[in-house]
This record gives sequence, C-alpha cells and structure tokens, in this order.
Amino acid sequence: MDKQLKGKRILVTGGCQGIGRGIAVELWRQSANVVVLSNQPDNLEKLKEEYPAIETVCVDLRNWEETRKAVDSLGVFDGLVNNAGIAIIEPFLECTPESLDETMAVNVRAMINVSQIVAKKMIQNHIKGSIVNLSSQASKAALKDHTAYCASKGAVDALTRVMALELGPHGIRTNTVNPTVIMTDMGRKVWSAPEKSQGMLSKIPLGRFGEVPEVIHTILFLLSDSASMISGVQLPIDGGFLAT
Repeated sequence: MDKQLKGKRILVTGGCQGIGRGIAVELWRQSANVVVLSNQPDNLEKLKEEYPAIETVCVDLRNWEETRKAVDSLGVFDGLVNNAGIAIIEPFLECTPESLDETMAVNVRAMINVSQIVAKKMIQNHIKGSIVNLSSQASKAALKDHTAYCASKGAVDALTRVMALELGPHGIRTNTVNPTVIMTDMGRKVWSAPEKSQGMLSKIPLGRFGEVPEVIHTILFLLSDSASMISGVQLPIDGGFLAT
C-alpha cells in the first residue's frame, strides 16, 4: 500500500485533532494532497504551522449552505474521510431534543452534505473514488448513556450501505470503520482509570483498547486500490468486541 495514495487529493473532515489529525498527517506522509475541514481555527492553525503542505479550511459543518459552498469551492477529490463527529453523554431517559439534533447534525447530516458534493464531482470527472465514513462499535452494541451517539452511528452504517449501492455503479466505493475506544489524548484521559475501563475491557477478547495508528492504517487501506473490491462494508476495529 506504500505510496498508493501518492498524488491523490483527499478531503478529511474534523482532521485537526485526534484520529482525524492522525489521518491527515499519515496521508501527507504517503504523499497525498490533503485538505482538512474543521470548525476549530486554533487547531487548524497549529496543523498548518507544522505541515504547511496540508490545506486547511474552517467551516461549521452544522451549517448546510456554508459547508456546501466551502466544499464546492475546493474542487475535485479522489477520496473523502468523513471523520468529524461529536458525542453528547446522556442516559436514555434524559436525552434532550437539542442533544439529538446537535448529534445528528454533525454525525449524519454533515456527512450526507459533504459526501454529496464530493461524490457528484467524482462522477462528473469519471473518478473511481473512495469514501470512508467514521462509525463506531456503538452502531452495533449499546453503550450506556450514549443514546444520541449510538443512534447517530447506526444511521451512519445505514447511510453508508445506501451510498455504496447508489455510488457503486459510478466506481465509487463507500465503507465505514467501526472502532472501539481508541487511545487518543482524550481517550487516555477518559479511559485510563481502572474503574472506568474495566467493564469495557472485559468485553474485548484482545484485552486492550485500540491505538490511533490501527484506525489510520485501516482507513488508508480502504482509500487505496488494495481495497478496490471492498464497498458497503462496516469494518470493526474492536479487538473482537462484537464476537463475544
């Protein structure tokens, strides 16, 4: 897979911290032409300072029209990673309409919006591209106090299957990755305490949480020609969580 992505133009949403930043940087290392879309100007500036070759665009993905204008202005892409997402922690009986609307706006509606623009231009330019949507094991198994998040990730999986069905005839592949807890900086802060992590770890046969490179390399594989016959797949990165 080394350098298969060389010269490819790839858009990464939410790409200035955590997994998204790791994806953008590794794509840059693979000599891809990377554009990062985020609503975090400070983190975008830091990314740009460290990696001047990575193009950055600041836009609020919750704003449908502004997002469409921004993505449309960027031109044509060979690949798209829909990484942007949020998690609002609330139990089922306390989940508010505001939390549900906010979560769906970022995790699902923005994914549709960005993908429509990118996919239309792929079709117009006869590009057999690849789209990777970030889902979660939360689409497959219930997580306590994650009502809106689990619902949104279930929607991402369903959306991805429709995208694969309708975009496939144009040579565009669409897949998801579905990680368990991943040890980003935030993940380590939240899940380091044994009283917090023990219950989740007990359900993972490999006995540990995932690391950021394990997600990144899976995504790069799906973007590459090595995965040229893989579409409509939900790929767990969960150490066997869903096998138990």
